[in-house]
Amino acid sequence: MKICVAQTEAERGNIQRNIENHLGWIELAITEKSDLILFPELSLTGYEPVLAKELATQQNDARLEQFQEISDANQITIGIGLPTISDAGILISMILFEPGQDRKIYSKQKLHLDERPYFIQDNHQIILTIKSNKIAPAICYESLQPEHAESAHRLGAEIYIASVAKSQKGVEKAFRHFPKIARKFSMPVLMSNSIGFCGNFQSVGQSAIWNSQGELLKKLDSDKEGLLLVDTGTQQVMVKEKAVGDA
Repeated sequence: MKICVAQTEAERGNIQRNIENHLGWIELAITEKSDLILFPELSLTGYEPVLAKELATQQNDARLEQFQEISDANQITIGIGLPTISDAGILISMILFEPGQDRKIYSKQKLHLDERPYFIQDNHQIILTIKSNKIAPAICYESLQPEHAESAHRLGAEIYIASVAKSQKGVEKAFRHFPKIARKFSMPVLMSNSIGFCGNFQSVGQSAIWNSQGELLKKLDSDKEGLLLVDTGTQQVMVKEKAVGDA
């Protein structure tokens, strides 16, 4: 199986512009025969808690239909980030498009204190199955809490993928934490981080992949958009990136 994690810079609040950027990276992932591509936290809006109520939508938003069409036509699972509306409040969510299936939604279960004025927590873990591989998504802060990966492992997860928006300090924590998780549960860990200004901090990329022994296979730079694509059978990793502003 081949898995991509994307590293992108969102234009603040511009969902349509960010969709267009996503489509370019998805096209590249399809060219490389990827089975799954996952984007950073709140990738379609940017990580902007103060704008979340204004930008929040639902998983059946018609603007997202093209992702399902691409998924169906190319047998690729796509995970994108945006805030979603529930009866109880706004969630930090990941919409998942799987070939020939209804859209799924995974929402962040553990919030940082700074997020609680804007968002509510969910309480349901999704496990994706792709080519018999069981994959657990995680969203940023919760991915650094050991109990989240432990719970995913109990549910049968064999691969752990974190969709994040992290500062340099957060990335340093991730680079200490994720190798331990990989070793403890013998499962590869992938991190998709954004670049650019997010809310009140700078997101610094360095998206990365660790194998099931906790060894770092590859990471991206801190200032370029790009893809990391790993073949889970061979552990070979391909890098595709470009500087911000490049055509």
